[in-house]
This record gives sequence, structure tokens and C-alpha cells, in this order.
Amino acid sequence: MTSEKTTLIILGGSGDLAARLLLPALGQLLTREPERSIVLRGAGMVDWSDEKWREVVRTSFASTDSEAAFAAVATTTYTRADITNPDDLAKLLAGNEGRVALYFAVPPAIAAAACEALTQIDVPKDLILALEKPFGSDEASAHALNETVERIVPESQVFRIDHFLGRSTTLNLIGVRVANRIFEPIWSAEDIESVLIRYDEVLGLEGRAGYYDKAGALVDMIQSHLLQVLAILAMEPPATLDQLDFRDSTSAVLRATHIWNDDPATYSRRAVYTAGTIDERVLPSYVDEPGVDPARHTETLAEITCEVRTSRWQGVPITLRSGKALDDADREVVIRFRPVRHMPAGLTGDMEPTVLRFSLGPDRMAIDLNVTGGVDPFAVKRATLEADLGEGSLKAYAEVLSGILDGDATLSVRGDAAEQCWRIVQPVIDAWRADEVPLDEYAAGTDGPASWATRPSTAS
Repeated sequence: MTSEKTTLIILGGSGDLAARLLLPALGQLLTREPERSIVLRGAGMVDWSDEKWREVVRTSFASTDSEAAFAAVATTTYTRADITNPDDLAKLLAGNEGRVALYFAVPPAIAAAACEALTQIDVPKDLILALEKPFGSDEASAHALNETVERIVPESQVFRIDHFLGRSTTLNLIGVRVANRIFEPIWSAEDIESVLIRYDEVLGLEGRAGYYDKAGALVDMIQSHLLQVLAILAMEPPATLDQLDFRDSTSAVLRATHIWNDDPATYSRRAVYTAGTIDERVLPSYVDEPGVDPARHTETLAEITCEVRTSRWQGVPITLRSGKALDDADREVVIRFRPVRHMPAGLTGDMEPTVLRFSLGPDRMAIDLNVTGGVDPFAVKRATLEADLGEGSLKAYAEVLSGILDGDATLSVRGDAAEQCWRIVQPVIDAWRADEVPLDEYAAGTDGPASWATRPSTAS
């Protein structure tokens, strides 16, 4: 943790992201680390007074029992500003204390326009830019935005935010695989048969049509988040966990990642939910939700199968899946190991492969094993060993903010990685736009389309 004073300016301070996630996380961070020296400012198009802004900050801090930390930022102020206007940005950046960090809690198009405006003014040499994903809308736009950002500050001062990289379970993947002799030597295609990374939600659209209907599950979750989990799971162990070594390792994985057999029509699936019931909540069909344009054919459930074309992972199907309005919130990484090479005659029972699971909240790890014992000592049965990994000391966004305030970009997405994520999913987007993949349906509250009970073959 740095002792340097930082002025954190939240652009879009009057929006939902700031009140619901950023400010509560900041409150938690200041509660845990009260010695941090922070000046907090808010800015946005809404014409708020300083008093209104302070009340929003106080309420957000109180939502995570961090109300006492409010004293550290009690003098916070709010400025009405058009952040796409160079003059307004110049005024925001003038006269601040210490290093300045701009957090863009605004839609991607506005963030891109604001970055273009920043190229037209002088900025502090140590300015930090924190940009929410999605970063761009395809590989070309992500590349163009990277070029714009590079004209403002060096890459080491750019934080492309993916709060999944701050999730404690995601970080636990690193510790388990590199710090245990039982896993470190078998973490490859030699012993691993397949990987599933999924993030299923019971929530429906929840009023997010303005963004979600233009993105869908593929862009909203798989492109934006789950590919980063894949990168951590499949990376070569870095020499250190500093931002250079760590991000070199994860970026190398993404450069080697492709849709299985380069066949998006076969190895991708999409679906949309119809009316149904979840925990006594009646959900309408997605196309009947307010703000949804049925002509977009937006998917609420997406699945792709990838391969990482390296000697460590060649031949291992890695499936990424995410959807809304499903029966269970299955959020996990499932690593399925290959069967043993030989089973002695005389053992009876079902011999299933070993499976290692990481739950993405609550944070748990479990391993399913074959064991013998009981009445018949030669009968194989299934046993599960579980470990509760705890919730982590900080929320995901608090980890992200900690890195921003420290100037440590380890848990942010590097520019080339952001472009690679778009490159990976672009063949799928193209296949879906060409209607090469059917848009299946599933009733809200189910596990998805009945036809998805079996996964597509990954035989070469």
C-alpha cells in the first residue's frame, strides 16, 4: 500500500455503478486501511449539490457497515461536468492534491469520447485512467481506443477494469495450482481432460435492457470476464506476481486461445429465456421485457468451447458458459482429470474421473475422488473433500480500487489482452449474425434448453 495522497475522481458519480459498487467498495477499503490518504470527488451530467453527493457517499458507505470510514472523505465535492468536453475535463484536473485517478463509471461510448477529449488537453504526468469493460465493441475499436489512451498516458497508468480479477476465488486459482505439489505437475493436457468455466445467474434482465440488449451474454460475461478466468487458469506460472510478469503470462494464453477447430457454428450455442418462474418470481419472456428489441435476437445464455494452442493445453476443450434466469446460480470452474491408465482386476463400482471444482462465490474448493472402504473393501465409491476458502478480506471492487490507488495494474487488463478477447469471440459473433447457429429457447427457471443436455463433440 502506498502512502501517497491520491485524488479519486469518479466520472459518472451520479450513476448506479458508483452508488451500488464503487462507493461501498471504497468504504470497505478505507475501513480496513484507514491510513490511506484519499481525496474523493464526483462528477457527472446530473446537477447535484455537494450536499446531495455527500449523502449518496454516506449512504453507500453505510450499506457495507463502513459508515465510520466516511470521515476520511467527508469533505468530498461534486462537479457538474460534460466529460466529453475538453474544457470541463481541464477544470476537473486542475488544482487537485497528489496523484489523480479518473474512474470512468460511464457507458463505454462516453468513456471513449472522454478519452478523445483528454488528448486535447494537458494532463498530469502521473494521471491514472480506470476504464470499465467492455473495452471497445470489437477488436478494431478496442485497438483504436488503445491508441487513443496511449496518447494520454503510458500503459502502466491505464487500468482496464475487470472486477472478476479481484474476486478472491479467481485469485485462489493461482495459489492452488502453483503452491501445491499435488497439482502443479499435473496442470496440463497430460492429465486434464476438460475444463468448464460457467457463471449462471437466477436473475433476469433486472432493468438493464439499455445495455444488455445490445451486448447479450457472450459480450457481457464471456468476452468481458470469463476469458480472463481462462487466462489465469491456463497461464504459465509467472516468475513473480507483479504486473509485468503476471500480465505477460495471461496475455500469452489469450493470444493462443481460439474457438475449438476454428468452427464457431459447431462449438458455440445461444439461447433466450421465455416466461417462467424462479423462486416464486414470475418472469416474462425476455423479448417482452421493457426496453428489449426482439429484432436484435439477443441471447441470454451463451456457451463457447475454446482451445489453447500451446504444448501445455493442446487438445483440452475449455467451455465457457454464462446465462440469466436459470434454475441455479452455478458459478464455478470445473476441472475434469483424465481416467487412470490402469485399473486392477477385482475392483468393482463406477470409476469416474477425478474432478476439481472452484465455486465463484461462496468461495469453496472441492475435489471428487474414487475411494474404497466400507462393507466391501474392493468396492469403489465416490467421496468429496471440501475446503471453505472464505470470502476474502475485500470485495472484488475494493481489490480493484486498491490497485488503482497504489498504481499497481496487476489486476487490470492490459491493452493487448483486451484486443485478444474480442479477437477470440469475433468468429462466434459473425456466425450468429449469419444465423449459422440457432437461437434456442428455455423457460426461465430451468437449466437451459433441453437440447443442451449433451455437449457438442470435441473430437478432432
